[in-house]
Parts: sequence; structure tokens; C-alpha cells
Amino acid sequence: MVEIPRHIIFFCTFATCMKQLFKYISDHVGVLVLLTAVAAYLFPATFSFLPTTSISYMLGVVMFGMGLALSPHDFQVVFSRPRDVLIGTIAQFAIMPGIAWLLAKAFALDNALALGVILVGCCPGGTASNVITFLAKGDLALSVGITGVSTLLAPLLTPLLTWGLAGERIEVDVLSMFLSILWVVIVPIILGFAVKKFFPNFTSKAIDFLPGASTLAIAMIVSIVISANASRLMVGGVVILLVVMLHNICGLLLGYTASTLLHMPLAKRKTIAIEVGMQNSGLAAHLAALHFAMYPLATIPGAIFSVWHNLSGAVVARYFSRRE
Repeated sequence: MVEIPRHIIFFCTFATCMKQLFKYISDHVGVLVLLTAVAAYLFPATFSFLPTTSISYMLGVVMFGMGLALSPHDFQVVFSRPRDVLIGTIAQFAIMPGIAWLLAKAFALDNALALGVILVGCCPGGTASNVITFLAKGDLALSVGITGVSTLLAPLLTPLLTWGLAGERIEVDVLSMFLSILWVVIVPIILGFAVKKFFPNFTSKAIDFLPGASTLAIAMIVSIVISANASRLMVGGVVILLVVMLHNICGLLLGYTASTLLHMPLAKRKTIAIEVGMQNSGLAAHLAALHFAMYPLATIPGAIFSVWHNLSGAVVARYFSRRE
């Protein structure tokens, strides 16, 4: 009988434990992000070692993971069901920016907070929407397709929409935003694709850790923003929390309503609602910190949205999963 070396046993046990830990983290994303946000607010000095510039690296990790997880097969839905993808993408870039602008006007938000809300609305869908769609028993292929297309369109549409909706308040450098979104979103996704193609063995082993790693990266983005602005959150904190909640809820409701009016089946209605209501709010926080540093409060809506939409997403998934 051949005895297995102890270091191999230790390595296999450690890898199994880490896989289970990362799965636990991804399964409880809402709770983790919420606890991180509360800790960053109550003990901001604890997170002071993380500069706001590190947000781009955290976001790059999330986008790299998205590239590793995607495959050409995921985009087949774009060609096999272009109408569904087109409806979801148009709803994504029409409903959420429009709601953001209306909420900023209705609540008379100052320039910084209005900009932050508009940035959230103009960003593409986030990868969390794919997880929530799966849990809600929606059309997962359609969800991945819409997220992929909206992300690829983000370098062009996000700066233009932000300029169109916030340009009257604040100077928006469209070209600079275009280039930064390419660098922090598209490049990591392309790198993820490349790694998956040329290192398939590595990818097959790393794929189990991706949801947990993305969750940790999002939690760190939230902690950086909240801790850096903890003293300012008391100013209009309740108002901006209400605005963020309404933004997300209205997006979910209008996405579902629009797809219902177009006579889409239930699984697709679930998917459109989730894709519209859930945003890549980490990208919004990054853009606010990078391009609008003179308005530090502009990062707050993105951070709060990251916390809230994970919590509301869990509730929506539970509700939708019971509707067949």
C-alpha cells in the first residue's frame, strides 16, 4: 500500500477548506457587504490603510473573474435571441439613468450626490444579477448575455449618458471616462478570456473561488468608500439611503412591467427585472473617485447601492423562485 505524503494531504485538505470558505462567502454576499459597511462606518480608522485608488484594482479583480467565467457559448443568446437581449439592454440604459435623474430632481440632491446617483444609473449590470437570476429561477442564459452586452457597451454609453444627465451640473470628461472604463473593465475581461483559453487547467480549479473573491472585492470597495466618507455620511445620510432604495426598487418594478407589456414569459420577466434593477455600482464608485475627486460624496451612492441591491436581490430571488 502506497502512503500518500503528508504535504499532499495537507494541501488537499487546505484547498477543500478554502473552497468551502469561499463558497460560504459568496452564498452570504449581502450579509458580508452589509457588515463590512457598518464596520467601516463605525471604525473608519481600521480601513484607512486602503486608499481610494485601490478601488480600481478591486474592480479589476471582479471584471477579471467575469472574464474567466464567461465563454463564447454565453454569447450565443445574443445571436439566437437578439430581441430579448436588445430589450434587456435598452431597458438597462434607459430606465435606470432616467430614474436616477428624476430622483435627483425630486429630492433636490446637491451636485455631488446627484452625480453619484446618476453614475449608478448609467453603469451596466453587475455580475451579481446573474447569481440572483439563477436563484430566482429566471433565464440565466439571457441574464449573462445582457450583462455581457451592457458591459461591452459601457465604455461608450456610460460616459455619454452621464454627460447628458449630469453635464448641466458638473463638467464631465467623456473621453477620459471612456478610457478608464476600457482599462478597468474591458481589459481585465479580455485578460480573463485569455487566461481561460490558454490555461484551462488553472481556470477549472480557480472557477470555484471566483464568486467568493468577487464578493470580497466588492466588500473592500464598499469599506474604502464608507470609511473615507464616514464623517460626511451624517449629512443627508437618510435621504441618500432612501434615494438608493427607491432607485433599485423602481428599476426592478419597471423592468418587470416593461417586459410584461411586451408579453415576455415569466422567466424572462424575472431576468429583465433583475438585470435592470441591479447595477455595477462598484464601477460607479470607481468613476466617482477617479474623475470627480472634488466631489467626494459622489462615491457614496455607489457604495450604498452595492450593499442594498445585494439585500434586495436576495429577497427578490426568494419571491421569484416561488413563482413558476
